[in-house]
Amino acid sequence: MPQLPLLPTSLVGSYAQPDWLIDRKALSGIFPPRTRMKGLWRVADEYLEQAWDDATVYAIAEQERAGLDIITDGEMRRESYSNRFATALDGVDLDNHGTALDRSGEPVPVPRVTGPIKRRHAVQVRDVQFLREHASPEKAIKITVPGPFTMSQQAQDDYYNDPEALALAYAAAVNEEIKDLFAAGCDVVQLDEPYMQARPDKARMYGLKALERALEGVKGTTALHICFGYAHLIHERPEGYNFLPELASSDVQQISIETAQSNLDTTVLETLPGKTIILGVLDLSTHAVEEPETVAARIRKALPHVPKEKIIVAPDCGLKYLPREVAFGKMKAMADGARIVRAELS
Repeated sequence: MPQLPLLPTSLVGSYAQPDWLIDRKALSGIFPPRTRMKGLWRVADEYLEQAWDDATVYAIAEQERAGLDIITDGEMRRESYSNRFATALDGVDLDNHGTALDRSGEPVPVPRVTGPIKRRHAVQVRDVQFLREHASPEKAIKITVPGPFTMSQQAQDDYYNDPEALALAYAAAVNEEIKDLFAAGCDVVQLDEPYMQARPDKARMYGLKALERALEGVKGTTALHICFGYAHLIHERPEGYNFLPELASSDVQQISIETAQSNLDTTVLETLPGKTIILGVLDLSTHAVEEPETVAARIRKALPHVPKEKIIVAPDCGLKYLPREVAFGKMKAMADGARIVRAELS
């Protein structure tokens, strides 16, 4: 991995997709798709791969222009954070979807599992190769993969009839993908597991076991994103996490945590000794762009509880639903705020 400065900056994963690429109005009016919704794309099928590439180049350039240190592909190729990978697996009936409750309690279309969940091919290896080719060589790169527990909660199981077995099957597929992503040159692979927060009892029962299986034999820097949901869709924030200290004993090295919108009591970070904290410092519930000093103050709140060398500065969650100019403004404020505190600590 390239050398990183103190308090390096990064996106959680997603960046605002261009309006010419995806129907942002339609996207913002629905819950994140669990099945494929190809009708959201504004580009004809024969040009879609080229359009995704162009949008990814744009997302990389915007991150570098803002001054970020760890670069993602902005998830330009995805209708949602999870559905691109989840619907690329064997064992899923893509023509006859199922139904499951979203974290908000609403029924939504989901993949219907009708056979053994297996990965038929690498899903995101080209994404990593493209990202590495177009990001500056001195920048570290990160890619995100949906976590096995979350995918198991976003599916209708008509095959295993055992939620733990389903989660472990997804974990085996994720494990293969992670290893291929590191082999392709990725510096950090992040698993997105928002449902560990949404369904903590099930996460304790078998979610941690699935996470362990997903990381089995993995050599490389891994991260885990656990959140309260997109602020655009889920407006109320609890005062604290339902599921967090449980991750202290996991093999994942970095844990992404929201602190801005919820005004989280950062003493909870002390329950994750040894972990690098991907510290959420951008409030995504508002289009108001933070001042760099506001970001700096949010970073300072974590310093009494986490060693400065163990903090990565990031948004609370993905920037997917923000207008492009707002997303860039917040991202630039984040980088500038980190620079303020970095100078203080140096």
